[in-house]
This record gives sequence, structure tokens and C-alpha cells, in this order.
Amino acid sequence: MKTYQLCILIGLVFRVHSDPTPLPNEKHDEELAKNYLKKLYNLKEESKPSFGREVSEMSLKLGEMQQFFGLKVTGTLDADTLEMMKMPRCGVPDVAAYTKEPLPLAWAKTKLTYRIENYTPDMSEAEVDDSLERALQVWARVTPLRFTRIYSGVADIMISFVGGDRGDGSPFDGPNGFLAHAFFPSPGIGGDAHFDEDETFTFKSSRGYNLFLVAAHEFGHSLGLDHSNVPGALMYPTYTYTNPDTFVLPRDDVNRIQALYGSNPKKPVDPDKPEPTPPVTPDACDPNLVLDAATTLRGEKLFFKNRFFWRSHPQLTTVDQFLIKFFWPGLPDYLDAAFEDTSADLVYIFKGQKVWTVSGYDIKNHKTLRSFSLPATVQKIDAAFYDEDTLKALFLVGKSYYR
Repeated sequence: MKTYQLCILIGLVFRVHSDPTPLPNEKHDEELAKNYLKKLYNLKEESKPSFGREVSEMSLKLGEMQQFFGLKVTGTLDADTLEMMKMPRCGVPDVAAYTKEPLPLAWAKTKLTYRIENYTPDMSEAEVDDSLERALQVWARVTPLRFTRIYSGVADIMISFVGGDRGDGSPFDGPNGFLAHAFFPSPGIGGDAHFDEDETFTFKSSRGYNLFLVAAHEFGHSLGLDHSNVPGALMYPTYTYTNPDTFVLPRDDVNRIQALYGSNPKKPVDPDKPEPTPPVTPDACDPNLVLDAATTLRGEKLFFKNRFFWRSHPQLTTVDQFLIKFFWPGLPDYLDAAFEDTSADLVYIFKGQKVWTVSGYDIKNHKTLRSFSLPATVQKIDAAFYDEDTLKALFLVGKSYYR
């Protein structure tokens, strides 16, 4: 596709009509929001003065949460805010300052021990062992940190699968909520990682929650990292599936962990197996940005780049950035093209010979380029769009197009 300055493009194509409409004050949504903000943003039950008037503590904390996630800061429980609150995520507060005690940023040593106290019935013991070891190696690969497993006694990182309230001041909330939590480096419970046994953990599948991905995130806390507000970072608070076999620690996480411990002094050098480049979250205002694809979706506009997409609604001034797999775990990254057929309420996603049809945030089925009667010589397309006047899809391939 052509090169666009997305931040300028968005300013041209979106007009603001009104602020987001707050949701009806449904009791269960408000209770969910209160519990979320109490646990993660230190919500208290009093009001605070602001410019000569009383502002509710909940409104202030909603604003803090919205700012952290890059949402429109309204101080109200609008649809986007509630949607984010319902995402499965880590149970550690989003700002380290909200923890009860001031904690050191890092361990004073680089040789750490870990112990697996028990196992989840969701996986075999060998799969759990492998997932947790690989999760620790994510951090060892880019730092001087080295991890040794012990089988008795107290380790620096004690790992357990528990449910409900363990008495550690951070109770779990049942399925599909807070998946796990870990404690920053300190004596006693510091470094320990707890995984909610009410969740379904998996080894390779995208179903349930991949233990390797959850553990790698939690071990970041065990080593001293708080949450990142960079979408795509491993330390971003919400869970998003990524193929564990191809996982590479993103640049934001590499920079932050190396700020604590330094780089790996014994990084292997193999010309036949170069170290993978840490992925970087694209910037919408990068003047050299080249989009992979763009489409509409039920009135919104989506812009795709690498593993990410920007999502904008015509009634909002903010443009939210997400991982593609945050909403569509079954879709690939690095797309070729996309278009919406509004008459069928379907979005077509293209990569290579494969085509996915999406209705909202549900993947309906899979097709191939041949299903559009394209010549066999067409192995991939450069761009596509749907002409609502002629009810035809147009496919751009090099200097040609097919209708």
C-alpha cells in the first residue's frame, strides 16, 4: 500500500461529533469497575477537591486507568473502558507506586533459584516444567541473569498454582479475570509467582491461556519490572496469545530489563543462527510508516501494521492501538490486504493465498484467493477494496487489478 502519515490521515478522515456516551449505570458493571480500580489503581471511597469542587475518587481513578491504556480520558465508565476492564490480565497493579510497600527495583545478584511447588492438572508435569523454564530463559537470554531449579527449601522464585484467596493480599477472582500475579524482588514473598488454578492453562494451544506467555510476563515482575503501557510489550497488563514457538521478547521489554541488569555478556554468536531482532511497536506518526492494510468495520476504521492495528471510531478523538491477536487470536500478523463487505457484515482478511472472513470480532471461515476466481498466477495481492456502487471487490496486484 502507499505510504501514509497515519497521524495526519486520522486527523483528516475522522470528525468528532460528541464525547463517548457513558454506559447505563448498571449495578454489576459499576461493581466490576470498583473492584478493578481498588485492586489495580488503589481506589479509595472518598472524594477529592479539584479546582474548588468535589471530584469523586472513582472518576479520578477511571481517568488514571484510561490514560494508562491510551483510552479517551473521560473519568466515566464508558464502553471502551469497561471493555478493557473485562479483558483477562495480570493481577499486579498497573503502577508500581500502588503496591503496599516500597520495593527495590532489582535483585542484588544475578544467580537466582526457582522452585515449582505444585502443578496444574491442565497440563502434564513435563509441559509445565518446559513452559516455566522457557519463560525464565526469555529474560536470561538478554541479561546476565541465570536461573537454577531447586526441589526443596526456599527459592528466590517460588512458583505455585492456587485458587481464590491464598492470604497473600492479592486474591484471585475465578475464571477469565486475573490470571496470575507475582511479587517484586524483596525478602520473603518477593519474587514469588502464583497462577490462578481456576484458569485453564495450555502448552501449545491458543485455547485457554498459554502458560509460557503468562509465566514470562509474571517473571518480569519477579525480576523488578512493573507494567508497560506499550501495546505489544510482554509486560503490557492484558493477555494476548502469541505463538510461543516464534516468540521474541519485544524491544520495550529488552530495554527495560537491561536498564536493571545490563545485557547478556555471554550472548552466543552463531553466523548461521543470528539473534532475532526484538519487535518494535510501530508509531502512527512515523513519517516513513507504510501500512500493511486498511479497512472499515461497522463504522470504525482499522489500520494494520506488522502485529498491530489502530482502531478509530468516528465519534472519538483517540485512536487505540492493539495487537491483532488481542481481538482475533486466529488471524496472522503482517497482513497483505483487507476490505469490508457492509452488505454481508463481513471483513475479508488476506495473507498470501489464505483469506479469512470476519464478522465483528468472530472469525467465520477460511477461503483462498482461488475462491475469488483470481488466476492461479496470483500468489498474493497488494491491496483490496469493495465498491459499494457496483458490489464488486477489486484486487490490486502490482500494476494490474482484478474485479
